[in-house]
Amino acid sequence: MDHFSTLILLLRDRATFLDEVRQGKKIESKILSLLVVSSLFFAIYGAIIGASSGWQQLLVSMVKLPALYLLTLLICLPTLYFFDILFGSKADFRQYAVLSLTTVAVISVLLFSFAPVTLFFLVSIRSYHFFLLLNVAIFGLTGFIGVRLFYAGIRSVMNFTEETPQIRNRLLLFWLTLYGLVGSQLGWTLRPFFGSPGQPFELFRQVEGNFYSQVIRSFFSLLFGS
Repeated sequence: MDHFSTLILLLRDRATFLDEVRQGKKIESKILSLLVVSSLFFAIYGAIIGASSGWQQLLVSMVKLPALYLLTLLICLPTLYFFDILFGSKADFRQYAVLSLTTVAVISVLLFSFAPVTLFFLVSIRSYHFFLLLNVAIFGLTGFIGVRLFYAGIRSVMNFTEETPQIRNRLLLFWLTLYGLVGSQLGWTLRPFFGSPGQPFELFRQVEGNFYSQVIRSFFSLLFGS
């Protein structure tokens, strides 16, 4: 339950949580707790979306969805750390890690909160394209909220003020964009998460095209029934 108490502190009293991060209090335990709870919530949501294509996809998506968010963070975090210290940050890598994990944790909780809605549409509407676009919208909304809270949190912990070089704020915004692009393309690379009707189970699919073109195709397929 200590892992969940860390999450509750983040959700209910972000000011205290961020202040402890700023002071370097229990950073390692926070990192571990956020890893554990976010992986659990992602696994649950992954199981729900994977259930649309059978038990094999269910099990695989339970692993793939946590891996997607944690690998995205692993790929992008060094860029944030080294660029920010280059332009004046005094924080250590652990503080950047725990702040980045707050984003992942918030997204995982929000996805978990959408689980009943997703499960309802899974059993009531048997449309692959609708289910895909529904989840794109859910992932987009939860990702936006998580990133927005991260932006506010890191500016607070790193003591951004009017005297802070403007380049640091621009680099932070650039990193957030990079994080979104890497995450969406990595999700495309790790697919399938849902499976496709009429196709046999595959652990991975051939890497071709991109995430954005598939969303557009699904949108028009849903509209015109093709």
